[in-house]
Formats: sequence, C-alpha cells, structure tokens
Amino acid sequence: MRTVCFILIGVMLSFSSCKSPSGNESQNYDLVVYGGTSAGVVAAIQAKRMGRSVVLVCPEKHLGGLTSGGLGWTDSGRKEAVGGIAREFYQRLKRYYDKPEAWIFQKPEEYSHYRKDDDAMWVFEPHVAEQTFEDMIAEAGIPVHRDQWLDRDQGVKKDGQRIVSITMLSRETYKGQVFIDATYEGDLMAAAGVSYTTGREANSVYGETLNGVQKKRAVYHQFEYPVSPYVVPGDSSSGLVPLVHGGNPGKDGDGDHRIQAYNFRMCLTTVPENMVSFHKPENYDPFQYELLARYFNKGWRKVFNKFDPAPNWKTDVNNHGGFSSDYIGMNYAYPEASYEERKAIIKQHEDYQKGWLWFLATDPRVPDEIQTEINKWGFSKDEFIDNSYWPHQIYVREARRMVSDFVMTELHLRGIKSTPMSVGMGSYNMDSHNVQRYVDEDGNVRNEGDIEINPGGPYQISYKCIVPKVKEVTNLLVPVCVSSSHIAYGSIRMEPVFMVLGQSAATAASLSIDEDIQVQEVDYGKLRGLLLRDKQVLMLE
Repeated sequence: MRTVCFILIGVMLSFSSCKSPSGNESQNYDLVVYGGTSAGVVAAIQAKRMGRSVVLVCPEKHLGGLTSGGLGWTDSGRKEAVGGIAREFYQRLKRYYDKPEAWIFQKPEEYSHYRKDDDAMWVFEPHVAEQTFEDMIAEAGIPVHRDQWLDRDQGVKKDGQRIVSITMLSRETYKGQVFIDATYEGDLMAAAGVSYTTGREANSVYGETLNGVQKKRAVYHQFEYPVSPYVVPGDSSSGLVPLVHGGNPGKDGDGDHRIQAYNFRMCLTTVPENMVSFHKPENYDPFQYELLARYFNKGWRKVFNKFDPAPNWKTDVNNHGGFSSDYIGMNYAYPEASYEERKAIIKQHEDYQKGWLWFLATDPRVPDEIQTEINKWGFSKDEFIDNSYWPHQIYVREARRMVSDFVMTELHLRGIKSTPMSVGMGSYNMDSHNVQRYVDEDGNVRNEGDIEINPGGPYQISYKCIVPKVKEVTNLLVPVCVSSSHIAYGSIRMEPVFMVLGQSAATAASLSIDEDIQVQEVDYGKLRGLLLRDKQVLMLE
C-alpha cells in the first residue's frame, strides 16, 4: 500500500510540473524554447539528445516556420557548410523522396533536382518538410505547446539578469534554467530587456559598404523601363498610384527605419487534379496593380522567372522583377507591432498577393501570353489544407536584430575582420530584398534596397552573436534574431543557418546548466568539442 501511495504521489508531482491547464501552476524544464521555427525545432531536439528536459512553446500551430511554410527552394550557398541536425533533416527528406510512393504526380527522373547519388534533398514540398519536423519531434518525445503567445508586456519574470519564467496570454507559465528565443520576431528577447535594433544601419556605424540606403546599387528586381508613378502619367499634380511613396528616399549609405519586403512563398501547381483555382479577394482593387499594368505596357514579360520547380510538378514562387509578390514598403511596423496589428499586416500581404494572382489571371491589360500561362496554374490542393491552401507562415525576412557585445557585419562575412568562437557557418549572398518604392529625379518609379552580393565564400558565425550582453540577460540564447547588421543578416537569415544556430544554442544551454554558469561564460573549447562531435561544421578550407 505504501508503495502505491508513493507512486501516486510521484505521478501527481510529475503532472503538476508538466501540466497546467488552469495556468495556476508553473511548468519546470531545463530548457524552454520559444518559437516553432526550424531553429526552435532543432534546438529542442538537440537539448533532448543531451539529456535535458525541454519544452517547445510556440505561437504557431505548424512546426518548421518558413522551411515548412513554402520555402522549399533552400537558399544555402555551399551545401557542405550545413552539418549536424540540419543536415539530418535534409537527409531525411532525401530518404523520403527515394521512395517511389513519394512521386504521386511526377516521375523522379522528370525532376531535375532529384539525384539518386545525393545524400540530401534541398528542394521539397511544404507538407513533406512539416511532417519530417513532426516526426523528429515525436521520435525525441518532446512536448509541444502550440498556439501559445507570450505576454509581451508582463510575461517575462526575471531575478536580476536571469529569466525565471515566461507567461503566455493563456496564463500558462513555463519555468526554465535557460531559455531560447527562436522566433522570427525576437519577442522574448525584446520582452526580456535585451538591446536590439530594426531597420538599416548607416554604413558608417560598422565601417560597411552595403548597408543603409542603396540607390546606386539598386539594379536587381528593378523597373527595366521608365514607368510613371502618377495617377495621370507624367502629371505630378494628379497624385501617386498605390504602392509608391512621395518622400525622400534618403542618401546612399545613410541608415533608416525601413525593412526589406516580406511575401508568402506560394506553392503552386499545374496538375489539374491537384489544383485549386485562383480566386478574387473580397477587397480586390485592380488599381493596386496599376504600376504592373504600365510595366507590361512598356514590354516587361518576366513574371515566371522565379516559379522555381519543386517535386510533383509544384513550385516555390518567389518575388521577381520590379513589381511582383513582394509587398514593398508595407511591413515597416511589423517588428514592433502588437499581435493584432501583425495579424492585420499579414492579412494585407495575403490579400495583395492573391490580388496580384487574380490581376494576372483576369485583367484585360495583362498580355495574352502572360495570362494564358498564369491560368495554367493554381494552388496545390495537398498543401496548407487547413488554411485554404495558403502558406501558414509569412516570410519575415528581417524583424528585430539583437545588439550584443559582438555584432556580425559585412566585414566579418568578407573575412576582413576575424570572427571568434565559430558555432556554425553561412555562405549565401548578402541578400536584401527591396525596401522602398519611390519617385526618382526623372519622375519615374524606382525600387531601392535590393542587394545580392557574394561575401566571397563560406564564413564563420560567432557564438558571441547569439548571446545577449551579460548586463541584460544571462540565461537566454537567440539563434534567429542574432546580433548582426542589416546587410550581414541578409546572408545569415537562411533557414539551414537558423537550424545550425539552433543546435549550437541548445548545446551551449546544456553546458551552462551543467556548470551552473551564465551562457556568456560557456567555455568555447568544450562547446566546440561537443559541436564537432555532433557533426556541426565550424570551418571550411
């Protein structure tokens, strides 16, 4: 009888520490990961592999962020720079596509990015990526608490510089020894009092050349023909058409508050039996696309250049050209916005892109060859089923960026300055999408902000850029909204890199727990040894 009682008491204690339906009891873990992005998933898996109790708390209902949200065309640079659990993920995708039953609408030999001898698959369907994340989490036995939104005003409890607990709007509370902010927005980081920035720094801040306003370098995704931005073409007194601002774009190299454009990475198909036709949004206004109509009239035809092919005759559709799926200038408020305000901004982006598709498919001003081609396409019926076939994650290319004691800059990516304490590598272009659309001195519309400059090869990413200043928080790691300049973040912000940094952050968290030290005090030699043991790539020749 005594044994039974002890067992019952143990079960009750375990339940009280892991379950909190009323929100009155705190849930205790070694590591609390906030954010269901690819970085958050990988961080949780790594913590569990290191023997830690861990919970994944996420506002999202779907795991994987952009990786499962439509960005199937992986921007990675040199693939050999991707190691650890991130590479495991892409290897699992390859094993999935090695199965004949994976190819429902297409033969594998018909798809140019499937090669039998490759060890990993770098282009994939969204639902396959999501299921892979779900499988990895389930196999690790990690509890996932979805639809949990941090109380950004009062939800972070600290004792000095240590976070004690975080509380959600649902009043669920999670205690931990260490916390990881894996969100695209950096909400936990900001609520915990960590220094951060948004927008673009001036070149002078860090001695860069590609930061701030970049009018002279704005040659990509630009208007290739002169297009008037005025309601009555050529008449400035008639006012501006939508999606152009009439203010000063700023001087080259100067900093500003503006943020590179967001969009949704849409998964479209041409397979009739797997297609859902485009439809007109409720608030559709063809005048929103007046610039595109004028651009077509000047001769532009490159609409389909970024319909990148994915398996089973699908695509990952990205922005291309002077007027496309990027909703330029309409996201500046997003990083600091309330949840409701963000929801409205996201809906505006969705309506804009759906309207763009409807305009292409139906407007009489669209050239016949464009309209004929676009009407071969539709939404993929087997993707994002619970969201009317629309991606569940907007592409937050950049929001808040932490400002720590060390900031990754263009100079580190180019190898002009050394990078200490590598915990992973990046290698993609320094890539900023356009930031604003303005009227130039000739009275024509121009885009500004797009930069696509190769840093010169793979580069190391410092442990110091994923930990806050010690005077602010001592038990938080930030593998997504890292301490980086705008232009350096343009390369770091790739999904494989986020996964790599998520794993490294969890490894460091485990070390700090083992030794009861601040995350800033983690011995890099020990950290490096564990990362190499777990097949992270910290340097390439």
